[in-house]
Amino acid sequence: MRRLVVVENPKAWDLQIPGAEMVSAKTYLTDVRYSQLRDAAVSNLCRTSGYQTLGYYVSLLATARGHRPLPTVETIQDLRLSPVIRILSEDLESLIQRNLRPLQSDDFVLSIYFGRNLAQRYERLSRALFHLFPSPLLRAAFAREEERWKVQSIRPIAINEIPETHRDFVAESASKYFARTRPVRSSKQEYRYDLAILYDPADEDAPSDERAIRKFVKAAQELSLEATLIGREDYTQIAEFDALFIREVTSVDHHTYRMARRAVAEGLVVIDDPESIVRCTNKVFQAELFARHAIPTPQTMVVHEENLAEVAARVGFPCVLKKPDSSFSQGVVKIETLEELRQHLEQDFADSHLAVAQRYVPSDFDWRIGVLGGTPLYACKYHMARGHWQIVGQDRRGRRRYGKVEAFPLHRIPRPLLELARASARWIGNGFYGVDIKEIDGRFLVIEVNDNPNVDTGCEDQGSGDNLYRAVMRFFREQLDARGQNRA
Repeated sequence: MRRLVVVENPKAWDLQIPGAEMVSAKTYLTDVRYSQLRDAAVSNLCRTSGYQTLGYYVSLLATARGHRPLPTVETIQDLRLSPVIRILSEDLESLIQRNLRPLQSDDFVLSIYFGRNLAQRYERLSRALFHLFPSPLLRAAFAREEERWKVQSIRPIAINEIPETHRDFVAESASKYFARTRPVRSSKQEYRYDLAILYDPADEDAPSDERAIRKFVKAAQELSLEATLIGREDYTQIAEFDALFIREVTSVDHHTYRMARRAVAEGLVVIDDPESIVRCTNKVFQAELFARHAIPTPQTMVVHEENLAEVAARVGFPCVLKKPDSSFSQGVVKIETLEELRQHLEQDFADSHLAVAQRYVPSDFDWRIGVLGGTPLYACKYHMARGHWQIVGQDRRGRRRYGKVEAFPLHRIPRPLLELARASARWIGNGFYGVDIKEIDGRFLVIEVNDNPNVDTGCEDQGSGDNLYRAVMRFFREQLDARGQNRA
């Protein structure tokens, strides 16, 4: 991959960066050699980045050419909008307070060069801000207000704003950034596309175990996808890939959502995409969506402070109370009485103005239908944990107990069940979903649709074996082919 550093005037840049080619903005925008270049990483160091300036067009056309710009146009726009900066920087609240608390002054300016700062103690904060606003040269201003530090501004800076004493460090940081490498592969095979798999082996809730991840990697290779395992620290390298497969538990207020959002902005094929994460992680959204489109569910209502007295008449007791963003059966409780409902809602309303109450429908198992791109891939029965009403239970020590997973070939599954799963998933999106459905006296009722559904060895793959992993990777390949992103 060619590494390009684009500036207005290369003669004004007196730093040498090994492995990088210095190019003027005008040359990059107008020279046919660069418009026809197949694969390049472009660090845009232009002084101006406002709408329709040279710097703006460098990032805009880099994206159009299939290059990987730093920053992207989306980052440029984010840095121009102070409300976006404030919202995104809230994710770093504790890190900001911890890093800046010892300072004696009430103002502080942090210079961030390719994600680094001269002072080692600000390394994590610099890297975190760089992850949120990936741009080569940044300056963040903070002010202490009522004993707490607040972000005042984050902006890109020009070369002439770099102090002379910082220039050697800038060159070193740029060199390290350009020289960063991906994990070494054992195979020398030429692959058509690059696929990143976001995975944390230390996460006990990860939707795939390590053996399943290896099977995904193998299936990807068979389809000419070079699969690389990445972690949350690889946020800034997302643009180097063609597709992203998230195999971590997702949440809107989480690094998985930010990585999905960045990947979509960079034009990658993404599972799970940000829209699916938003829609699947919120039970209130799904309650309204299913009601609107007449998807059969147990009797359900959205609960708030003014209507909680109506739960008994509309849903009845016992009922199941769900926090909007509950997952893995956490934040989901069975309620027996109105008084118990009031007690739980008093706690829940501290975090959310709304909750979901659903009629309790006892069953020995839930169906889980895995749907990808509108097509069912697998079907399982998730049996309830022994002695518990959910598929996941806890003992007195807090240890989890899981019910048995029983997979079936799709041709043995009732057609109405598959059609309901397909219809439910369609209103969420075109991604990879696990549709949970109860079967009561031959009638099927949707409980919820989950993003990043589990695919574990010996569980969901019992019905189709390694074909399940190939089907997921084939979806990526087909989506990439349809976009015409072959950079071979």
